[in-house]
Amino acid sequence: MRAPILTLAETRDFLDREFPQMQAGGRAFHLEAVGPLSARMRMEGQERFLRPGGTVSGPAMMALADYVLYAAILAQIGPVALAVTTSLTFNFLRKPAPGDLLAECRLLKLGRRLAVGEVGITAPGRDDLVCHATGTYAIPPERGG
Repeated sequence: MRAPILTLAETRDFLDREFPQMQAGGRAFHLEAVGPLSARMRMEGQERFLRPGGTVSGPAMMALADYVLYAAILAQIGPVALAVTTSLTFNFLRKPAPGDLLAECRLLKLGRRLAVGEVGITAPGRDDLVCHATGTYAIPPERGG
C-alpha cells in the first residue's frame, strides 16, 4: 500500500484554503483520517442538512461523499486543486435519522489521469450503510499546487 503524500493536517489545510465554501454557515465537515488509498470524514448533523420528513437530505450526503473522495485523492497525489469529479453514482439504502454521518472512502484505482473510489456512509456507531457511492475523478496531467 502506498502511504499518503499529504498528512491529515496538510490535507485539511488545503481543503480549507481551496474550498472555504464547504464550511460556509459554520464548520460541518471534519476530515478525521487519511491513510493508504483511504480517508474518513464526518458531517455534523445540522438543521441545514435535513429535509422534510426528518432525515438527512440526499444532496448533503452527496456533498459528503464527493468531499471525502476528493480528500482521499489529494492525500495520495498532493495538492492538486484542478482534479475534478467526472462521475458519481449514489445508492441511498436507508433513511438516516438526523445526526452526524460518517463517510469512509477507499480508492479502488489511482492512476496518472483517473482515480476511482467508493464511499460508504453510516451513522456513527452503526454498521449498516445509509448510502453507498462510487466516483471517478480526472487528474490533470501536471500535478502541482
